[in-house]
Amino acid sequence: MKHLNNRILVVDDDPSVLEMLTRVLIGEDYLALPAASGSDALRVAGATPIDLVLLDPNMPGQNGWETFECLSAKYPSVPFIIITARSNQLFAAPNSGAGAFLEKPLDFPKLLQTISQLLAEPAESRHARKAGKSAEFHYLPAPQNGRSKQNT
Repeated sequence: MKHLNNRILVVDDDPSVLEMLTRVLIGEDYLALPAASGSDALRVAGATPIDLVLLDPNMPGQNGWETFECLSAKYPSVPFIIITARSNQLFAAPNSGAGAFLEKPLDFPKLLQTISQLLAEPAESRHARKAGKSAEFHYLPAPQNGRSKQNT
């Protein structure tokens, strides 16, 4: 399946994670738009239309939650996936309007499945979730063995 029309903003301050996510998305024919900081993410999103955001909330400077607030206000129809190594961030994710919360290390097949589901989700469902109304939320804990799985 070709995803070249789907532009995914990938925001993570860890260069290895940013590179790995970018490679995985490009390998699945998504257009990956990497950003190493919150301010970089705002700049990229302002220059290029985005269809989905993968966002680490734990970044220095303008953190991921501040970036989330700015981007979700400006792009209310765009789904967000929160990705983090800190499971204590889960408390904020369901009420934030994000569509999913994934713990690092990431299970790439599940990440890609979640991306497909959120991109196919009707805009009304996204708006309902962001308004705090009933909508599906995806929580994917880190793989039990502590190692990420890659479908290559």
